Amino acid sequence: MVKSVGVQFYHDHFGQPTHDDQRLFLLLTVGVFQAGLSWQAAASKIPVFQQRFANFDPQVVAAFTEPEIMALAADPEMIRNPRKIRAIVQNARAMLAVQNEFGSFATYLWRFADGQPYLLAPDYETERTSALGSRVAKDLKRRHFTFVGPIVTHMFLRAAGIIQISS
Repeated sequence: MVKSVGVQFYHDHFGQPTHDDQRLFLLLTVGVFQAGLSWQAAASKIPVFQQRFANFDPQVVAAFTEPEIMALAADPEMIRNPRKIRAIVQNARAMLAVQNEFGSFATYLWRFADGQPYLLAPDYETERTSALGSRVAKDLKRRHFTFVGPIVTHMFLRAAGIIQISS
């Protein structure tokens, strides 16, 4: 089976530590859309998300209006869940506030792990949550991010390389 460009990209970059806010916004977007779906279904849409969400520029996405959100929800190439699309827009707005406070979204996130990948025991490989993921999820929600429960946040942090499974 041939992997889509998005699935291959996500697979190749999953778990690689990143301090790039644009990449973090991409990974968070996949995480939000993954809720209730497989990671492959969400990751396969990365090229579409990249185009529709202004190359993951939170400044542009934060300015999306309700008519733009509804147009995305009607786009046959998108995962057409208006709640998730609104979450991406809201998360872009929240990300801008975090960047303003901490200098970058990456600085904010990596402080939870003291600037180093947070290692979990190998038996966490199949776990869908972690104490760190739950703590970050709670703080993200406090900062007005949405669709960032403990499961989404744990997998987002794993995708970003902030949480890693020790070998």
